[in-house]
Amino acid sequence: MGNEGRARAALATVAANGWGDAEPPVEPGGTTTPRHAAVLMLFGTLDRTPSDRPAVATDVPRDLDVLLLARATTLRAHPGEVAFPGGRIDPGDVDAVAAALREAREETGLDPTGVEVLGTLPAVPLAFSNHLVRPVLGWWREPSPIRVVDERESAAVFRVPVADLLDPANRGVTVIRRGGQEWRGPGFTVDAEHGDHHDDDHHDDHLVWGFTAMLLDALFDRLGWTEDWDRERELPLDRRY
Repeated sequence: MGNEGRARAALATVAANGWGDAEPPVEPGGTTTPRHAAVLMLFGTLDRTPSDRPAVATDVPRDLDVLLLARATTLRAHPGEVAFPGGRIDPGDVDAVAAALREAREETGLDPTGVEVLGTLPAVPLAFSNHLVRPVLGWWREPSPIRVVDERESAAVFRVPVADLLDPANRGVTVIRRGGQEWRGPGFTVDAEHGDHHDDDHHDDHLVWGFTAMLLDALFDRLGWTEDWDRERELPLDRRY
């Protein structure tokens, strides 16, 4: 089995067995019934630009990517943040998988028929907006072009090599200090390639933090892919946070 096959098999095993001890440490919030949502954590060989560095984990080939997007800065909830494709589960959605694939198509233009769904992970509470989010693990069996479909929703859609996310040089913590309290969480800095296979590509720097970073951090721990990184290195946040 090649590296790609091992990466897919490792993700499928996590999808079947759940978070284990690596469950993201997100506390439930609010007193009302949470709204249900789903996100698509889509992995595969998504573009022609592999990482410049090999990951320590032998299951991670240099061309293994994950699909992310940057939310529009004009949105009321989580403006400008990097996220997985996804959103609220609508009454017309059969389940979390259907919702995640629908949202991914609406947000990135991908063809859902090329996505192999490996399974779902136990839902994780997102206290800030009172959602209960079901992560859907997917493998992009037949990649299709991606783009920003609606600029009111997304500012960018891009692929990131997993080896770059695992690089200790790209890892740190984000800290929010309010009212004498402190909230710390994992963060990733990424140099993201934008565009699809036909357009001229360009690159932008992004900070992945908050809920999305917690899901990635927990998944990498669960897979055994995490490399030693400086947990005291603070990554600066935009002032509005």
